[in-house]
Amino acid sequence: MTRRELFRHRGLLGLLARDVVSMTGSQMTWVALPWFVLTTTGSPSRMAIVLAVESASIALFGFTLGNIVAKLGPRRTMLLADGVRAPLTVVIPILHWADALSFPLLLVLVAAISALITPSFSSKAALLPDLVGDDETRLTEANALLQGAGRITLLLGPPLGGALIAVIGATSVLVIDAVSFLVAFMLVATLVRGRWEPEPHEDRGLAAGIRFILRDRLLRTWGTVVVISDALWLGLFAALPVLVIERYGEQPEIVGLAWGAWGGGAVLGSVVAFRFVASFDRLLVSSFGELGMIIPLWLLLVDGPPLMLAGLMLASGLANGLVNAPIHTIVQLRTPRALRQKVWGAIIAGSAVIGPVVLLIAGPSLERVGLEETLLAIVLVQTVCAIVFAIAGMRERARVGAIVPEAA
Repeated sequence: MTRRELFRHRGLLGLLARDVVSMTGSQMTWVALPWFVLTTTGSPSRMAIVLAVESASIALFGFTLGNIVAKLGPRRTMLLADGVRAPLTVVIPILHWADALSFPLLLVLVAAISALITPSFSSKAALLPDLVGDDETRLTEANALLQGAGRITLLLGPPLGGALIAVIGATSVLVIDAVSFLVAFMLVATLVRGRWEPEPHEDRGLAAGIRFILRDRLLRTWGTVVVISDALWLGLFAALPVLVIERYGEQPEIVGLAWGAWGGGAVLGSVVAFRFVASFDRLLVSSFGELGMIIPLWLLLVDGPPLMLAGLMLASGLANGLVNAPIHTIVQLRTPRALRQKVWGAIIAGSAVIGPVVLLIAGPSLERVGLEETLLAIVLVQTVCAIVFAIAGMRERARVGAIVPEAA
């Protein structure tokens, strides 16, 4: 497949469009839901509980739904995930407007919606090599496009969500998210084609993915670091609305601006990755890109204007966009086809196992210990994780040599 054919690939274009639509809605909810809980209850702890339930559901159902996902295949799994999340999401604002949304019921609905996140994401990652093939350069370019599409939603979703919260309210933003799931369902149903053969019984479930990760020297370290690091990003996600309220007042648009700037940087990084993938040393870029993503976050400890907050988030996002495509390609090409869905599912579910612990610590810490102290702990552990990630990558590079795709 040539680069020109990549841009004309019906299935890939459908997958990209699905991500832009669905994830833009989800990113708007990413701002709206915690803001809704924080402003209606006045409790960072309750906000953290909602996020913890979301993360716990991702973990629990990510593991327990493994056999079902293996039987359905990635395309049907994505259709199921989008088709079910649409009505579940719209129920939240309807119950709130009817004054029938209790906090326990909100937790149940959030858990139900989150249950399908791991199957949806792992299916997308597993489907991509089937669509475009296993050629290193083309697969890295396709990953860069997919990562860029996802990061565009961070550029669009949070700022739009923050602005719409101020105009129509947080619950109305959830209605828009529900509609985005319906549109995503239609895009996959009409554009993304492909046959999927059920896998042998012994290969089903995420346990097979975990076993493979533990046997692979590089993925064993990288997978562990990603699990911990992603869980800590949830802590940062919980801290950002508190930071905005403490430093700037009740201005949800600043939360949207910060995450939008991160998304804008990630889009730019994905463009760079796509353009220069043929000359990338993928292991080198992957190894040190994680550090580049975390170092700007140290400036969160400095009390500055909103534009400074946006600037440091943009710098972090730039590194994320640059590093994600080569990391995904390395993991995909090291993993047998039958295990790709399970490997990604295991990593996502693993992050979600630790995520509730991080959130249940971060919420009370933000209330009782303080914003700066909580941020310091999060960024410090993130930095240690990034250093371990870089060391593992460079050891693998020394063992196998530089991984540089041939020129396109």
